[in-house]
Amino acid sequence: MADRRVGRIRALDAQRVNLDGFAVENIELGLVALRSPHDPEPSLRLADGRVVELDGVAEEDFDTIDAFIAAHGLDLDVAEEAMALDDVEIARRLVDFAVPRAAVVRIVAGCTPAKLARVLALLRPAELTMAMTKLRARRTPSNQGHVTNRADDPLLLAADAATAAAYGFRELETTVPVLADAPSNAVAVSVGAAVGSAGVLVQCSVEEALELELGLRGFVSYAETVSLYGTEGVFTDGDDTPWSKAFLTSAYASRGIKMRVSSGAGAEVLMGGAERRSMLYLESRCVALARAIGAQGVQNGGIDGASVAAAVPNGVRELMAENVMVMARNLEACTGNDALMSESDVRRTSRTLPILLAGSDFVCSGFGTIQRYDNMFGPSNWNAEDFDDWLALQRDWGVDGGLKTAPPDSLEALRRRAAEAVQAVYRWFGLSDLSDESVDAAVDAVGSKDLVGDDALAVLNAARTIRESGLSMVDVVAALAESGFEDEASRILDMLKARVVGDYLQTAAIFDQDMNVLSLVTDPNDYAGPGTGYEPSPARQEEINDIRQARSVEDLRAEQASWASSAISVVGPAAIGSDPREVLVGVSPATGREIWRSLSGLPVVEVLREILAGIEEEGCLGRVVRINDTLDLGMIGLSAARLAGSGVAVGLQAKGTALIHRRDLPPLANLELYSVAPVLGRADYRLLGVNAARHARGAVPEPAKNPYTDEAIEARYHTAVVSLIAVERGCCSPTTPDELKVSE
Repeated sequence: MADRRVGRIRALDAQRVNLDGFAVENIELGLVALRSPHDPEPSLRLADGRVVELDGVAEEDFDTIDAFIAAHGLDLDVAEEAMALDDVEIARRLVDFAVPRAAVVRIVAGCTPAKLARVLALLRPAELTMAMTKLRARRTPSNQGHVTNRADDPLLLAADAATAAAYGFRELETTVPVLADAPSNAVAVSVGAAVGSAGVLVQCSVEEALELELGLRGFVSYAETVSLYGTEGVFTDGDDTPWSKAFLTSAYASRGIKMRVSSGAGAEVLMGGAERRSMLYLESRCVALARAIGAQGVQNGGIDGASVAAAVPNGVRELMAENVMVMARNLEACTGNDALMSESDVRRTSRTLPILLAGSDFVCSGFGTIQRYDNMFGPSNWNAEDFDDWLALQRDWGVDGGLKTAPPDSLEALRRRAAEAVQAVYRWFGLSDLSDESVDAAVDAVGSKDLVGDDALAVLNAARTIRESGLSMVDVVAALAESGFEDEASRILDMLKARVVGDYLQTAAIFDQDMNVLSLVTDPNDYAGPGTGYEPSPARQEEINDIRQARSVEDLRAEQASWASSAISVVGPAAIGSDPREVLVGVSPATGREIWRSLSGLPVVEVLREILAGIEEEGCLGRVVRINDTLDLGMIGLSAARLAGSGVAVGLQAKGTALIHRRDLPPLANLELYSVAPVLGRADYRLLGVNAARHARGAVPEPAKNPYTDEAIEARYHTAVVSLIAVERGCCSPTTPDELKVSE
């Protein structure tokens, strides 16, 4: 059947936002974001220093989650005070910059999951941003990235890890399409990260036993795959309990491996175990549990269930409320923005922007630093294709989203060193003889589709050898040092030493490039209203501002100078013409001096040749004069028309904007106008010359029109126009017009 809807709706249906799923709220399925009538009423009763009722559930009816939170997740010294406070009062304390962060953390430590969920549901979006600004643990924001590829290619992993480190990521997470490849991936990413920067933490996200083994052997330095769920039924589906998760947390920490847990709205809905509760309440149970088991932090904000939360009303608001909840519990916050929430660029940006503005311990818990198709976690909300957008967002708002521009001219050498370092390590241990051709391909590759081969067995055999031979990161350090990669060996050894010291097991810990620990302890968030808290240092602000596309007037002068031509020369002062067939072309002051190329890319001399050719086609005589005393296009055209024997002239700014003027018209009037210089081509300028000649002969030609484009060219060219106009203004002088010759 033909679509009978009107064209406007048909056009809207084709937009990418309509690839997303949108659900009607369904409490029975748990498709509700902030509040459900089945969320329990907050309550807490104590007896003899023990919790005997938690959120309406008596002690004898506690499930495993209730029991663990009751035993380990609440500060009973403040619990009664916290539970007695009105919800709105606590919400106001979260937002009020006059209430210190420590005071908020103290009260929240005594709030039950139902109480904290109900408080956070009160916060409006702007208030969530304000609360996050104050409550994040670490003063300095940071970011985490994914480094994976479809082939588990170690050379590409190393090159991409070095690139990600150069962009400023302080944590890198890899995973595998083939589980047995994990040891190879862990080595490749750790070596590549060390090439890019000192102090980058690395994780290989795989099955827990193997991930812990990789950590014990020094191949990784943090973990975040210990998953928590908000209902007991979903928890036990994975043969897990809060006690097993607490054991894993302790196992990682005891070996100097930083560890946070993962949770997030939508998981229980996806697994059919939401029990008619709101997503925010279920996540509140997870966060309370994370605090109870001793994790350093929480990765939440939807994670794999982000699109589920985003499908319901207030869903994105709920995702941010989850993140604030983690901060209020005094944990490191890794604030989602990893799983692709939407196919709409507008929606996925709206999801992230408030968090970017507020700042977070890790703004993304997995920015895909590789191509979207190579992300083995699934496409992230942000991928390598979006680097320039992210850097521009930071610059637009003057905020620190953890990244910086990696100098394009240095990336090839950086990627080559990373790939060659891994090549050397693999050869040293006889893991695989990775060819120089493969190195070259990995250095230049956009993604795994650009590699020269896909030897899956070679990677698998290398990984098996790493695991079965008992190799450790200390051995890799020795191999690097013996192969000429002393700096990288030193950086990895420093990381192994830091694990023994254990300072980075502090909440929200990262290393800076000098291996200083930044954490809740050493770099606490001290925001207390305007004029306080984190501001980028001048050096960091310069990094934020210095995106690779930025151009100065001097950059433009240099670029224009490269197009200079001897084809435009000065003949002498311009005289008034007397031939009625004469049509002048008046050009702006910088033409043939400092501006040689128009915004469309055409050299100015070619523009002039086309206009003159059009004039001659109609049997008229063309002459070029440079108007020196103004850069206003109307006055340029009018001044030239007053010198023309016919009284008609073309006015041309060097950037390409042009018009046809007549001597008897007011300055701001004209016969025809080309206002959109970037889209003008040779044929357009020739037509302008033709029409000018026809006007001179007294004809009424069909007006020339700007070529149509649906691209937003203004944003692309306005900054260049500002620089070009500055150059034009610098060339203005109160001198008579120059007669110019345009040679063939």
